Amino acid sequence: MKRICMNPSDELLLASTRRHFFRQAGFGIGASALAGLLNQSLFAEAGPSTVNPLAPKAPMFPAKAKSVIYLFMAGAPSQVDLLDFKPTLQKYDGQNVPQELMKGERFAFIKGTPKLLGSPYEFKRCGNSGLEISELLPHLQGVADEIAVVKSMHTTQFNHAPAQIFMNTGFQIIGRPSMGAWMTYGLGSECKDLPGFVVLISGENQPDGGKACWGSGFLPTLYQGVEFRSQGDPVLFLTNPEGVSAKSRRASLDLLKNLNEAHLAANGDPEITTRIASYEMAYRMQSSVPELVDISKESDAIHEMYGTQPGKKSFANNCLLARRLVERGVRFVQLYHRGWDNHGTSSHDDIINRLPSLCQETDRAAAALIEDLKQRGLLDSTIVVWGGEFGRTPMNEARNHSKFLGRDHHPRAFTMWMAGGGIKPGITVGKTDELGYNIAEDPVDVHDLHATILNQMGIEHTRLTYRFQGRDFRLTDVAGNVVKKLIA
Repeated sequence: MKRICMNPSDELLLASTRRHFFRQAGFGIGASALAGLLNQSLFAEAGPSTVNPLAPKAPMFPAKAKSVIYLFMAGAPSQVDLLDFKPTLQKYDGQNVPQELMKGERFAFIKGTPKLLGSPYEFKRCGNSGLEISELLPHLQGVADEIAVVKSMHTTQFNHAPAQIFMNTGFQIIGRPSMGAWMTYGLGSECKDLPGFVVLISGENQPDGGKACWGSGFLPTLYQGVEFRSQGDPVLFLTNPEGVSAKSRRASLDLLKNLNEAHLAANGDPEITTRIASYEMAYRMQSSVPELVDISKESDAIHEMYGTQPGKKSFANNCLLARRLVERGVRFVQLYHRGWDNHGTSSHDDIINRLPSLCQETDRAAAALIEDLKQRGLLDSTIVVWGGEFGRTPMNEARNHSKFLGRDHHPRAFTMWMAGGGIKPGITVGKTDELGYNIAEDPVDVHDLHATILNQMGIEHTRLTYRFQGRDFRLTDVAGNVVKKLIA
């Protein structure tokens, strides 16, 4: 398999690997003997370099999009209550699920024979496209003609942490690079004063998959997501300590850079290049970040559109920040909003009380993001993705005989939507059976989603690889097909 996007850090890693082999293989005097016996001309030297690893790189072919904003609804939204209306499920509400669906089935919490649960919410055909969208998402209804709804998503994971890691990295176990890390590795960033990959978090708490969801895995750490906070210092330790002036800070960084470059020349460790670039980025961010996060300077009309409140921690504020980030050339922005795990064990996690409140927290801002990007001419070059790690069952969970309505984890079929960046608007791809349990048409798995997003960014997913532990790795592993029905 052909490996592409070889950057100076990769060459340094190979050089470092050779040096470590010679240093360690002989254990002392044997190392000298081995070095003398081997023909050194067989091994090309790779000189150290401090070229910026995040410098923009050309796509493999003309790209439809330049950036991605991924709205990750951690906890898994209920597709049958929001975007996949099922009249048959309504008809048989309260009846036992057909036995043929339950044969050999595994659930996270459902026990025995569950009962079908129709959605308590009305759906409406919206826009010229006629997309069916729940009354819980009135603002999304207003931009129905701008989005593509994928009703046939499926995954192999049915527990939150591995499913979130799988959705973000293409593998269910921690240690692989996230999609944002792959994107900045392959394309770099068009913004010199901000990270190429930024993470914004709102909702109840951190995602179950933790920071592995936006980590760099075995890629150099410079490509991992940088978390910006909504309150206090946007990035920890970015502010100069008390008594340290900008001039002395610059002088200390210059000295550190010289020392690191000398260390790099001596042993070729690629992480030193990352360290140098990180220090320089942090210095520039001291000026760029405060201006970026000050959303108070946005117009009243924009605040009304998003529902933002400067200084507050909210999904709305993060959506506005996401627009400001891609406006400045940031490659990949990911928003996590936690709380969608609607099992129905209490009023705090059911679909009657909690699901509507989650929609109120997110619907207005998500729709505003699409409208705002479009009015600024940015939607054509920005892919917006919305969805969770899996779906919810069309049956009531009724854990411990709970009277609150809720749904268990469901990896077999769930719904996501996409907009912008050359994605065909106003369409539906795939469908599920009459109960919303299994996929009936055009299945789309996680690797297919990743392959499609990379394709729109001008990347052939099978060619974006990185050699690690003797093999070439890629985001889509050994699978993935571009979903051509999604492409305009």
